[in-house]
Amino acid sequence: MKLSRPVSWFLLAFGVWSWIIWITFVKNLVKDASGLAFDDAGDPTAYFWVHLLLAVVSFVLGTVVGLIGLRGLRALRGNSQPPSEVDSA
Repeated sequence: MKLSRPVSWFLLAFGVWSWIIWITFVKNLVKDASGLAFDDAGDPTAYFWVHLLLAVVSFVLGTVVGLIGLRGLRALRGNSQPPSEVDSA
């Protein structure tokens, strides 16, 4: 299956966006002072573990989607070379 250039760029951008958003989220989760992520003793709560799992899964999916987009762009770059003289003869 071939991906178009716009679809490949979209998938790559989605992968990068996913990493930016979820890294920011995890940083904020670790620094949480509202009492949701950590209890009074400083131990992680179920809220913390569920959201950390959500972030890890999103990292993995974002990476896979981004790599599919990257592979699509590389495949298009390989096909965009002009045909050689041997091919036209």
